[in-house]
Amino acid sequence: EIDKHQGTRVVVAGRGRGAPGDGSRMGGRPSSPLDKQQRQHLRDQMDTLLRNFLPCYRGQLAASVLRQISRELGPQEPAGSQLLRSKKLPRVREHQGPLTQLRGHPPRWQPIFGVLRGDGRLEWFSHKEEYENGNRPLGSTALTGYTLLTSQREYLYLLDALCPASLGDHTQEEPDSLLEVPVRFPLFLQHPFRRHLCFSAATREAQHAWRLALQGGIRLRGTVLQRSQAPAARAFLDAVRLYRQHQGHFGDDDVTLGSDAEVLTAVLMREQLSALRAQTLPGLQGAGRARAWAWTELLEAVHAAVLAGASAGLCAFQPEKDELLASLEKTIRPDVDQLLRLRARVAGRMRTDIKGPLETCLRQHVDLQLPRVAQTLLDTVEALLKVVRTLLAQGMDRLSGHLRQSPSGTRLRREVYSFGEMPWDLALMQTCYRETERSRGRLGQLAAPFGFLGMQSLVFAAQDLAQQLMADAVATFLQLADQCLTTTLNCDQAAQRLERVRGRVLKKFESDSGLAQRRFIRSWGLCIFLPFVLSQLEPSCRKELPEFEGDVLAMGSQALTTEGIYEDVIRGCLLQRIDRELKKALGANDVSCTLDGCLEVPWEQDEAGGELHRWGGGGLHGVYGIVVSVGSWMAQDVPCLLTQPGWPSS
Repeated sequence: EIDKHQGTRVVVAGRGRGAPGDGSRMGGRPSSPLDKQQRQHLRDQMDTLLRNFLPCYRGQLAASVLRQISRELGPQEPAGSQLLRSKKLPRVREHQGPLTQLRGHPPRWQPIFGVLRGDGRLEWFSHKEEYENGNRPLGSTALTGYTLLTSQREYLYLLDALCPASLGDHTQEEPDSLLEVPVRFPLFLQHPFRRHLCFSAATREAQHAWRLALQGGIRLRGTVLQRSQAPAARAFLDAVRLYRQHQGHFGDDDVTLGSDAEVLTAVLMREQLSALRAQTLPGLQGAGRARAWAWTELLEAVHAAVLAGASAGLCAFQPEKDELLASLEKTIRPDVDQLLRLRARVAGRMRTDIKGPLETCLRQHVDLQLPRVAQTLLDTVEALLKVVRTLLAQGMDRLSGHLRQSPSGTRLRREVYSFGEMPWDLALMQTCYRETERSRGRLGQLAAPFGFLGMQSLVFAAQDLAQQLMADAVATFLQLADQCLTTTLNCDQAAQRLERVRGRVLKKFESDSGLAQRRFIRSWGLCIFLPFVLSQLEPSCRKELPEFEGDVLAMGSQALTTEGIYEDVIRGCLLQRIDRELKKALGANDVSCTLDGCLEVPWEQDEAGGELHRWGGGGLHGVYGIVVSVGSWMAQDVPCLLTQPGWPSS
């Protein structure tokens, strides 16, 4: 059954012939986890979700185009980015090596050869030769949404919790059943809506290397929308939030990690998980962990069917979206001044009408916790960027030191390459990333009362910020080095010039990191508090919105809605309070010049400041006969998520 406002009610109906409960014991395997009727039912559910979601998406596309045009025409930030924006695409280093995997029916440990691709996709082959010959893998998965565990006890606790009614029954299984034997160097990939993947490395060193690689792949796949500057990506994320608010879900969580199709799949799976459990768990054979394992295999089938429906629906919408974006640009740009004046006028009236309830809500709830949340966010990002600066300075010092030692061209080429790869060196950057993990628990406790459950998204965003700043600083140093070194310099003179470049880069880094941390705190302060405030005001203030509909509808533009203006008013009041806390923490002189123009979303500027508007020169390489140019590694061809099907293009 389908309800327009509440979404679909059931996921998999009945247990007829071929239903998921048949033959799901560890020793048996159903011929098909889902029959044709069930797969069609899931497609129908996704079609219903898309019918309700796409109107939100169209409206947010219009709002996003208006926002972009207004920023282009409005006053620019007084303190923009000083570092060159790196041209290198986000990626993970390809990692490969032998593993054992728990697979088959019944599951048993079998040797495989694993390959993590640069776009965060994991593949596994029966032998290394199968990979080298270009054969198809035994299996593969995008790492979106997975959590990596390296503790067998922790994983078994999680597995037991999947089927709580059967706790303790696993002792009745055969002795060598699921994970009864200790695993020395495990790598467990757990997903809330998919089959779990269980691997084991041969040594602790191999486990550590795989852990870093897999964590990098999980983050890369998860933040693909958040990193994009395309109006469609921002519109999509806003549309998902609005759609879920219309379903009564106001708290922010990690559902928006992944591509557009993966996000919509997670939305539907989360809506239907309780119904699916109630309908199917009683029919699953086996006990304890065997039943839990069968449950994850059923989830895999459901997830695949839902994802296929989401991908098909978004691909079908793509031509309309492209046409809509082109027409919005043509219709909004001529009327942008009039639209912004109307928006300001309606916002002023609306602000007056809701001022009382809004101020009461902010004083009673937000003002009590905002100082602690803002300070914790500030402490987290400050510690993170302090480590980035230390690693950057050490890398620049190493290059200068090698120049003073009159190295060979081969040695210097290797050092330049290693320096350029610093942002993508997972072992190196893990030193920074640990800072975000240290404050996860504290931040989670502070934000949970406001319904914020998106700590993984917040941690990923902080780590992306560190990686982007490191990449920008590395690119800036190499560009300035190219400009200042000439063939007339000896090694000592070249090293002295590099030290001056080092000082300039660190000053630019300090400027950009200060701006970035303020953007980060404002953005995540809003993510924590805005949905909560909207939910608190929902009964009293939203009923006032219809009186503003006439003025907004008279413009005849999709870019303005009363709901959008209403949220902007509340967002503005929250930002004033966040800015006030930032001024207390950082000092008024430090923030006053940047807060007024500070963007909510980090890294929206594409242009760099100062003299770094061109690529050129060859001093660092020409002097010492280095064949590899800086530009070659900056433009290195790597797998890119932005080219994958279903991506919200600009």
